[in-house]
Amino acid sequence: MESLSGIRFFVQAADTRSFSEAGRILGVSSSAVGKSIVRLEAHLGVRLLHRSTRSITLTAEGALFLERCRRILCEIEAAEMELSETQQVAKGKLRVSLPLVSNLVMPVVSAFMHRYPEIELDLDFTDRMVDVIEEGFDAVIRTGEPADSRLISRQLGSFKLLLVASPQYLATRGIPEVPSDLALHSCLQHKFPSTGKFEVWPLVIADGELALILPATMICNTTEVLIHVARDGLGIACLPDFLVQDSIAAGELVPVLEAYTRHQGIFRILWPSSKLQVPRLRVFIDFMREKLLVSK
Repeated sequence: MESLSGIRFFVQAADTRSFSEAGRILGVSSSAVGKSIVRLEAHLGVRLLHRSTRSITLTAEGALFLERCRRILCEIEAAEMELSETQQVAKGKLRVSLPLVSNLVMPVVSAFMHRYPEIELDLDFTDRMVDVIEEGFDAVIRTGEPADSRLISRQLGSFKLLLVASPQYLATRGIPEVPSDLALHSCLQHKFPSTGKFEVWPLVIADGELALILPATMICNTTEVLIHVARDGLGIACLPDFLVQDSIAAGELVPVLEAYTRHQGIFRILWPSSKLQVPRLRVFIDFMREKLLVSK
């Protein structure tokens, strides 16, 4: 710990350019500051400061060492803060924006509420792109890459988009063999509520072929509704694998054109960088990363 004290004294002296001012800030004598830095220099085998009767200045080695020392002290301060806050009870209001996939997230949210009964959740289910900071959200869960430099993000998992239809639909209308066959099928389209644009189906098109213009037998801005319509035999839908895996396992839906689809999406949790140390947010982030059931 002697070296750590010497580092603190050295940084303060370098910042103030004065042993006496550093001692005043740290609550020790100027002599104690000077002696500690001398011991640190002896330990390192280099001179860190030039001394004169009027001022002190950094040596070249001292300037290099100063930047390292600042990072060390910042890490120690952050570690002390984290350790202190682990003793605090996670409680209070937490405002979270979630995508419209309640069957995926609600089991995890319910488990979180059982684990942390003193946290009051304010949940906003929407697929629109919310402004996390301006709208006062503590965290959001979304797909894609983060675009706001004010936010920190962590990956929760990955997913794929699949083209699916019910067995009875395929028995009636036939199984599409290549992407161009979709022009003769009923396509159930998902429209993003924030932009009004359709979800792009992840079809691999051969070089030289024009992009497909798919029929829109039905347009809907919620994926969960599309699952029901597809299961009822009314068309082919493009849906995330985590939403349809149970229906596929139960034989209610069948993937089609698997050899012609390529997709990899990312689920992320994002939050304002200024709120990282809030205990209720920290436990929510950790719980989501541990429990949310998407492919890792």
